Amino acid sequence: QIILTVVLVFIYIRWRMVIEIDDQELRINNAHIELKYLGDATVLESDAMRLIRGRDADPANYLAIRFWSPRGVLVRVKDSRDATPYWLISSKRGDELAKAIG
Repeated sequence: QIILTVVLVFIYIRWRMVIEIDDQELRINNAHIELKYLGDATVLESDAMRLIRGRDADPANYLAIRFWSPRGVLVRVKDSRDATPYWLISSKRGDELAKAIG
């Protein structure tokens, strides 16, 4: 049981996703982008999220998703120098995240 507990704690720490937003930028773990380069933020429920993660996915997008999280936010990137069309972010609190972004 001790080994299982240690493994589960390790997995939790390794797979956690930290989302931070301040006045200047959005940070998700090691990735970051200035807020001035972000466009519309759309909250996605489970059906839309499933499609955009799979069949309708753009291979150039940035993914900050967890397979067990059925909802999220799609954030458009409006920087012409950036080949990334959008960030797809898993979030249980998509409304709060979208509001904080834009």
